[in-house]
Amino acid sequence: MTTALVTHPACLEHVNPHGHPEQVARLERILAALDGKALTRIKAPLAAEDDLLLVHPRDYIETIRRALPAEGWVQLDGDTFMSPGSLEAAHRAAGGAVRAVDAVLTGEAANAFVACRPPGHHAETATAMGFCLFGTVAIAAKHALEHHGLARVAIVDFDVHHGNGTQDLVESDARILFCSTHQSPLFPGTGHAHETGAANNVVNVPLPDGTGSATFCDVIDNVVLRAVDQFKPELILVSAGFDAHAADPLAGMRLTESDFAWVTERICDLADSHCQGRVVASLEGGYDLEALAASVAAHVDVLIARGA
Repeated sequence: MTTALVTHPACLEHVNPHGHPEQVARLERILAALDGKALTRIKAPLAAEDDLLLVHPRDYIETIRRALPAEGWVQLDGDTFMSPGSLEAAHRAAGGAVRAVDAVLTGEAANAFVACRPPGHHAETATAMGFCLFGTVAIAAKHALEHHGLARVAIVDFDVHHGNGTQDLVESDARILFCSTHQSPLFPGTGHAHETGAANNVVNVPLPDGTGSATFCDVIDNVVLRAVDQFKPELILVSAGFDAHAADPLAGMRLTESDFAWVTERICDLADSHCQGRVVASLEGGYDLEALAASVAAHVDVLIARGA
């Protein structure tokens, strides 16, 4: 089998105001870095209404639809905007994560990377924030449970910002384990170690500004992946944010491309042990264009090698 790359040109049509870090060039640089790699390329479909409703109330979905501008921008909060192409892009991002889950669980692909935007891990049940409109990875997790009959899905989020939205969407569901490493204090100000979910199904590992490889690798091995191992997931989803890179302008962690390759290897090791290697990673943050492209390439290279 091969590694699936799930993306869509519509995800380039979500345009933020000039100077916004979540820019079109992020996806352009990622796709250029992945060009020529041995990937099964799949176009991200629009998310089905029923899948969005797994985590978001209908009123919220309609609010987002009504907010769509005919031109220019609509500002939803301090840093979250919609342009005329944003609604389709967000639907493709959520639909792409679901399509990747379908591909991996049906044996069409060994594992998958979803290269879509906007990101999703800050979108709460009825609140868009942190550049995010829909909770893409949470939607994918619920889809795996409800449509494929899985009993346990783990989410590993190594974005430098806490995935408050994902936590909000899954913390009451004991079938989902959510594990996050993130810089703290930092936006969004959540993700404290005492936040453990309704069934001890949330593991938060806040890390200080300046955290580098040694500490990151230690907590991944001895906290995050230990929890995943004990949970015995049937699928591992990854909120793959690359803004913990030393070059990233929005935070202060000190990781490198090698660290992202290493954590991907370790996640794949556990997936081999528990779920036949089934890993679906979905793009979250990463705002230095060169570091982002190199980090995604390192991450995907591991997925390709492990899926071969």
